[in-house]
Amino acid sequence: MVAVSCPPPPTNNNVLLFQSCNKPANFYEAIPVIGLSDPDAASLIVRASQDFGFFKLVNHGVPMELITTLENEAVKYFGKPQSDKDRAGPPDPFGYGNKRIGWNGDVGWIEYLLLNLNPEIISPNTQFILNHYPHAFCSAVEKYVSEMRKLSYEVLELMADGLGIEERNTFSRYLRDEKSDCLFRLNHYPPCSEVEAPLGCVKNLMGFGEHTDPQLISLLRSNNTSGLQICLRDGTWVSVPSDNTSFFINIGDTLQVMTNGRFKSVKHRVLADTSSSRVSMIYFGGPPLREKIAPLGSVMEEEEEKLYKEFTWCEYKKAMYKSRLSDNRLAPFYKAAAQSDSE
Repeated sequence: MVAVSCPPPPTNNNVLLFQSCNKPANFYEAIPVIGLSDPDAASLIVRASQDFGFFKLVNHGVPMELITTLENEAVKYFGKPQSDKDRAGPPDPFGYGNKRIGWNGDVGWIEYLLLNLNPEIISPNTQFILNHYPHAFCSAVEKYVSEMRKLSYEVLELMADGLGIEERNTFSRYLRDEKSDCLFRLNHYPPCSEVEAPLGCVKNLMGFGEHTDPQLISLLRSNNTSGLQICLRDGTWVSVPSDNTSFFINIGDTLQVMTNGRFKSVKHRVLADTSSSRVSMIYFGGPPLREKIAPLGSVMEEEEEKLYKEFTWCEYKKAMYKSRLSDNRLAPFYKAAAQSDSE
């Protein structure tokens, strides 16, 4: 077991600098939609992971009743008095958080609950939640996470199939490991009216700033309130149509490294809605802390150069905790950067 080691919270607790941005007028309709049972699912997933780093997964087999139960429990939790919610905070980095995202100045119009799923990490806040929250809430989380684990294995194994890798568990084994460093997050973006909005941020207030996910993949599901945006390869931001019956799959930094850049870690963000609450639930599939991360030979062509130097997942997490959301956290791990540092 290891204790969570993170920077202390900032001392300027009274200053919150919110951001806003331009919102595309229309929804982007070209998001890849892939059915899990489609005979071509493997090749379609690979193409979407290369072109977008993002796709919508339908016919996933996760019972809608289970999804709805967790959403209802989340709505109940976020509707509690602020003093009740604060008992599971401040984040360590797990537990309840409100508006502050991390320790380096990022803020958003959001409150959230982040739960640790790694048995090697001790999180007092996660333990408090599991020991003191209602059984219905904890049971809903447990059942949902179990389904997300199975779904993540299946998606990662289809990725291996689509890349022509002989061993189907090349990626999924990292998440199947009992020491996998996985997380589960519930986000609540309250409606933000013009009266509530901070000065200068009346429209398109940022709920969660632009970032990439550091893990292998993330499985996202939300209610029918829109707000999610992704950045296309040409730098254009587009709005993703909401769909509360499907999952959106994000490629993370770790999978980008393992595929030597073939898959792209998608940059994304969330805008707050002026009239409706957005509730989202995300399962983050990460490798064990001591696992070495590097481009995999089974993915690369003969004589292809590795774009990234080797690092452990623990090293990457430590670097991540020192960064801002919008930073390119992979930059120090590019081989070119490593070579220039040694010169």
